[in-house]
Amino acid sequence: MANIAEVLGRLTPEELDELHSLGPQGHVPRHLQDALDRAAGGPGSGRGYYVPTGNVSATGGPLMVLRSDVAGWLFSAHRDDPNQLPQHP
Repeated sequence: MANIAEVLGRLTPEELDELHSLGPQGHVPRHLQDALDRAAGGPGSGRGYYVPTGNVSATGGPLMVLRSDVAGWLFSAHRDDPNQLPQHP
Protein backbone atom coordinates (compact mmCIF):
# COMPACT_ATOMS: atom_id res chain seq x y z
CA MET A 1 0.00 0.00 0.00
CA ALA A 2 1.37 3.38 -1.02
CA ASN A 3 2.10 6.20 1.37
CA ILE A 4 -1.04 8.07 2.48
CA ALA A 5 0.46 11.44 1.55
CA GLU A 6 1.37 10.18 -1.93
CA VAL A 7 -2.11 8.84 -2.62
CA LEU A 8 -3.94 11.87 -1.24
CA GLY A 9 -1.50 14.08 -3.13
CA ARG A 10 -2.73 12.56 -6.40
CA LEU A 11 -6.32 13.65 -5.77
CA THR A 12 -7.55 16.86 -7.31
CA PRO A 13 -7.95 19.85 -4.99
CA GLU A 14 -11.72 19.50 -5.43
CA GLU A 15 -11.63 15.82 -4.42
CA LEU A 16 -9.55 16.65 -1.35
CA ASP A 17 -11.93 19.46 -0.41
CA GLU A 18 -14.92 17.17 -0.80
CA LEU A 19 -13.32 14.46 1.36
CA HIS A 20 -12.47 17.09 3.95
CA SER A 21 -16.06 18.40 3.90
CA LEU A 22 -17.37 14.91 4.77
CA GLY A 23 -15.65 14.94 8.15
CA PRO A 24 -13.49 12.16 9.60
CA GLN A 25 -16.36 9.64 9.78
CA GLY A 26 -18.37 10.80 6.76
CA HIS A 27 -19.53 8.22 4.26
CA VAL A 28 -17.29 8.23 1.20
CA PRO A 29 -19.49 8.30 -1.92
CA ARG A 30 -18.75 6.05 -4.88
CA HIS A 31 -17.17 8.80 -7.01
CA LEU A 32 -14.63 9.53 -4.24
CA GLN A 33 -13.94 5.81 -3.82
CA ASP A 34 -13.20 5.79 -7.56
CA ALA A 35 -10.94 8.84 -7.12
CA LEU A 36 -9.02 7.10 -4.31
CA ASP A 37 -8.70 3.99 -6.49
CA ARG A 38 -7.32 6.12 -9.34
CA ALA A 39 -4.91 7.92 -7.01
CA ALA A 40 -3.69 4.62 -5.56
CA GLY A 41 -2.98 3.09 -8.96
CA GLY A 42 -6.18 1.94 -10.62
CA PRO A 43 -9.46 0.11 -10.12
CA GLY A 44 -9.67 -1.36 -6.63
CA SER A 45 -6.25 -0.03 -5.61
CA GLY A 46 -7.71 2.41 -3.09
CA ARG A 47 -9.43 -0.31 -1.11
CA GLY A 48 -7.96 -0.12 2.32
CA TYR A 49 -7.89 3.68 2.23
CA TYR A 50 -11.67 3.49 2.63
CA VAL A 51 -13.27 0.72 4.68
CA PRO A 52 -16.83 -0.52 5.31
CA THR A 53 -18.64 0.73 8.39
CA GLY A 54 -20.64 -2.47 8.79
CA ASN A 55 -23.80 -0.63 7.76
CA VAL A 56 -25.48 -0.59 4.37
CA SER A 57 -27.09 2.13 2.30
CA ALA A 58 -30.75 2.21 1.32
CA THR A 59 -29.80 0.32 -1.85
CA GLY A 60 -27.98 -2.40 0.09
CA GLY A 61 -24.42 -1.36 -0.70
CA PRO A 62 -21.86 -1.11 2.10
CA LEU A 63 -21.28 2.36 3.56
CA MET A 64 -17.60 3.31 3.41
CA VAL A 65 -15.52 5.72 5.50
CA LEU A 66 -11.87 6.69 5.38
CA ARG A 67 -9.60 4.32 7.30
CA SER A 68 -8.75 5.90 10.66
CA ASP A 69 -5.11 6.70 9.83
CA VAL A 70 -6.10 8.17 6.46
CA ALA A 71 -8.74 10.33 8.14
CA GLY A 72 -6.20 11.27 10.80
CA TRP A 73 -3.75 12.41 8.14
CA LEU A 74 -6.40 14.34 6.20
CA PHE A 75 -7.75 16.10 9.27
CA SER A 76 -4.40 16.73 10.98
CA ALA A 77 -2.07 19.68 10.63
CA HIS A 78 -0.68 18.02 7.50
CA ARG A 79 -3.78 19.11 5.59
CA ASP A 80 -3.23 22.73 6.54
CA ASP A 81 0.52 22.74 5.97
CA PRO A 82 1.29 23.06 2.24
CA ASN A 83 4.81 21.77 2.89
CA GLN A 84 3.36 18.44 4.04
CA LEU A 85 0.82 17.99 1.23
CA PRO A 86 2.37 16.77 -2.03
CA GLN A 87 1.99 19.21 -4.90
CA HIS A 88 -0.09 18.24 -7.92
CA PRO A 89 1.88 17.46 -11.08
